[in-house]
Amino acid sequence: MRVHETNRNLMLLGSFTLLSVAAAGIVAVLDPAPAPASTALRPAANQAPVPSHALAQTPVRIVGTPFVPNTNPRQR
Repeated sequence: MRVHETNRNLMLLGSFTLLSVAAAGIVAVLDPAPAPASTALRPAANQAPVPSHALAQTPVRIVGTPFVPNTNPRQR
């Protein structure tokens, strides 16, 4: 069985697609399920989150003028 020259590109695309889908399926099957999230670490919905020193961000110095978008294209 020979593939006509006009159909070779379509045959290459189809075979590459099938191999890619098969590889992704194998990886999805072999990938372990993520561990369930622990409910003990989450604060209740009605409580304010406790600030953490690890999550505190240091202030950043901005050099130059702040960006202001041009909402009126006729004005420069």
